[in-house]
Amino acid sequence: MELFAKLIVDKLHHKKASENARHAKRSWKKRNQPVSSSKIVLCLSFAFLYIPLFVIIFFSFNKSEGSHFSGVSFRWYEELFLHSGELWMSLLYSAIVAIVSAIISTVLGTLAAIGISWYKFLGRNYIKSISFLPMVLPEVIMGVSLLIFLSGIHMNLGLITIIIAHTTFCLPFAYLMVSSRVDEFDYSIIEASHDLGASESQTLFKVIIPAIMPGIMSGFMMSITLSIEDFVITSLVNGNVETLPIFVYNMIRHGVSPVINALSFVLILIICAIAIILRKSLKSFAAAH
Repeated sequence: MELFAKLIVDKLHHKKASENARHAKRSWKKRNQPVSSSKIVLCLSFAFLYIPLFVIIFFSFNKSEGSHFSGVSFRWYEELFLHSGELWMSLLYSAIVAIVSAIISTVLGTLAAIGISWYKFLGRNYIKSISFLPMVLPEVIMGVSLLIFLSGIHMNLGLITIIIAHTTFCLPFAYLMVSSRVDEFDYSIIEASHDLGASESQTLFKVIIPAIMPGIMSGFMMSITLSIEDFVITSLVNGNVETLPIFVYNMIRHGVSPVINALSFVLILIICAIAIILRKSLKSFAAAH
């Protein structure tokens, strides 16, 4: 009997030792295994996205105008801030169009997300389906259709038509961002607000909008980004107004100027600052509510 018990104890110790050995072997393999293909693809993707940005920043400090680096200089920043009035005017046009169209599309997208998600009406599913058409249609088709429509109503092409066009293709993106937040919203909060005597407008502005504010801000920033970088649709409905992409395109036709590199670095810094500020403000806003 004692011999049998001893055999069982030895068997358990051997099993435990073998399990520990397997765990140690597995962890050693995990530490020493080659880099997986997914990590390689991730690194290559980041390199593909960010190396051109570093190249632009590097050559914005180039003394010469060519592609050969001949020394560090702030010549092109001086040219940008002191002798590039038309460039800043095009950036101003782009900023006006982006902000106005983003505000309109975000307001309409927010109301559409709330109405389509929580209310039932005739044609609800149809409207929900066609709202994504501007996202999947090629920009050329969108631009040509808008040009035909604006010409049909005899509207002069200019800043207003650019804002209308940008609002049209930014609206689905704003709606998508807000609707994803609305779908996660707890409707019992609205019922509690009504039970406490709040009106529809009070519930909207004091309960619903603060709760879905991250989605609203995401849709707003997405709309601004899409508006600033758009070229195809803007080139068809701009008239004589030159936004930043159109101005840069016209400059490239006559030769690339390093001033564009300096402007790109300035815009990168501004966008990074805005992103950091919004990130901190949204965190504090979410903590407060």
